[in-house]
Amino acid sequence: MTRDELNAYRLVKEAQETELRAFTRRHFLKESAMGLGAVAMGALLGSCGLGGKSNNDILYDPAHPLLPKSPPFLGKAKSVIYLHMAGAPSQLELFDYKPELMKMDGQDCPQSLLAGKKFAFITGVPKMLGPQAKFAQHGESRAWISENLPHFSTMADEVSFLKAVSTDQFNHAPAQLLIHTGSPRLGRPSMGSWATYGLGTENQNLPGFVVLTSGGSFPDAGKSIWGSGFLPSVYQGVQCRSEGDPVLFIKDPHGMSRDLRKASIDAINKANELEYATYNDPEILSRISQYEMAYRMQISAPEVMNINDEPEYIHEMYGTQPGKSCFANNVLLARKLVEKGVRYVQLFDWGWDAHGDGPNNSLNIGLKNKCRSIDKPITALLLDLKQRGLLEETLVVWGGEFGRTPMMENRNGVQNPYNGRDHHTDAFTIWMAGGGIKKGYTHGETDEIGYSGISGKVDAFDIQATILNQLGFDHEKFTYPFQGRPFRLTDVGGKIIHDIIA
Repeated sequence: MTRDELNAYRLVKEAQETELRAFTRRHFLKESAMGLGAVAMGALLGSCGLGGKSNNDILYDPAHPLLPKSPPFLGKAKSVIYLHMAGAPSQLELFDYKPELMKMDGQDCPQSLLAGKKFAFITGVPKMLGPQAKFAQHGESRAWISENLPHFSTMADEVSFLKAVSTDQFNHAPAQLLIHTGSPRLGRPSMGSWATYGLGTENQNLPGFVVLTSGGSFPDAGKSIWGSGFLPSVYQGVQCRSEGDPVLFIKDPHGMSRDLRKASIDAINKANELEYATYNDPEILSRISQYEMAYRMQISAPEVMNINDEPEYIHEMYGTQPGKSCFANNVLLARKLVEKGVRYVQLFDWGWDAHGDGPNNSLNIGLKNKCRSIDKPITALLLDLKQRGLLEETLVVWGGEFGRTPMMENRNGVQNPYNGRDHHTDAFTIWMAGGGIKKGYTHGETDEIGYSGISGKVDAFDIQATILNQLGFDHEKFTYPFQGRPFRLTDVGGKIIHDIIA
């Protein structure tokens, strides 16, 4: 055999070997032995439970995305009502009693509190500002609560106070995004979206995640704080109203009968089914599900969202104003919604930004008025849930996006005309009740003037981890694949606050 014939022979053999690798089991097994071993090891680890529950255990059915699901472990809470006071209420006039701060009232702020710190508006050297409310201890827990919340003070033994919450965001929108989505930037799913993605909802005729707003304006972060981010869009919050129709366009248009409305939805869904057959996009199935949900809501939502039929003692208890848009109405609606099986209800009440640049933004006028608007409703909510046997399975959370400074705000170096405080990231108060949370407990402590946490410090990720834990999820394993990696609500942080769990 000549050299040229030998080379030709080798080329033919090489081509045959290449073809065999693609089509024969022997070559496939030879080439992928290590890969098969890794697959087998992964299966063994999963079957032994070493990996625990992960996002792979959450069965997402695009055709029925809100069907009830069981969490990885038995959670103590079935639903959440989150009461967010947008603008950030002052902990120093509500829950964090600091008599030493009163002794410093009117003095120049020590440089140690200003050096290296960033504030939203304070410049130069502001004056210290003592508490603008009287405090007293309440209940067997002897919790300090100010005179601004006389009704709520009777519930001191039902809640756990987190006194040393901190954040790294001192502007409203990023701070609101951080506490509700786990990121100060746009694009992440909200906590309510995560909850409904993981658990579905117990009422298929209502959204799993409902949002109610009051105070005359949206939160600074806008609708992004109840958006679904990269989760399927069916899990975003549905904003409802406490006056007029609960959802816009929920009534049939004039001249359109119920049967004609159903026929039009059937036609739209048929078109969507054809689109799905072509592109196989699961979002199309979610769209079909949302149309069907909207149709069912036409009957269910008006009934659930109607507070006029509630007994008179309930209206007196909550301080509701039927026919108007107000926080009290929204709180009563929140109770009705969780009673009907809605998974997550988010309330935003705008107007808590007490800078002191005007009467409505002052500690002595604006804050007191805001406290009057929430005092009876939140007290009634806890009492009402308790008497209906719902408090133990409903987690209630109250708080803002950050706290307020112990010093008076001096915008642009000039003292404001009213008493007010600037945004403060180092310490603020959030409380939780129900859903397996300890009763009458205080976690964490701030220094003698309420500037920084000195024990029991927690952040937004810790609060999120604790809420997910009460719903039955390990926040480190509850993930969703996006852009090539698994994402979770708590990002790379978060520790469960075990001390407040009963």
